[in-house]
Amino acid sequence: MNISPSSSANVLINNAQRKSSDAAQTIATLPMQKDEVGSVEFNSTDVIKPVLSLKEAELETSAAAKLLAADKKMLGSILDIRA
Repeated sequence: MNISPSSSANVLINNAQRKSSDAAQTIATLPMQKDEVGSVEFNSTDVIKPVLSLKEAELETSAAAKLLAADKKMLGSILDIRA
C-alpha cells in the first residue's frame, strides 16, 4: 500500500471533483423560481447543501495542492541531502 503525500493529494482531488460534480448537477436541476413552468415550489434551503459541498470541494482541492507542494519540497530536500 502506497501512502505518500502525492497519492493522498490525488485521492483528495478525485473526491473533490466527484463532490463538485454532484453538487453542480444538483444545483442545475433545482427549480429557481416559484413561477417556473412545471416546477414544484422552490425551497431556498434545498440549495444550501450543494453550495456547501462546492465549498468543501474547493477546500479539499486547496489542501491537495498544499500536499503536493510539500511533497515536492520534501523530495527536493532529500535530493539536496544526498547530493
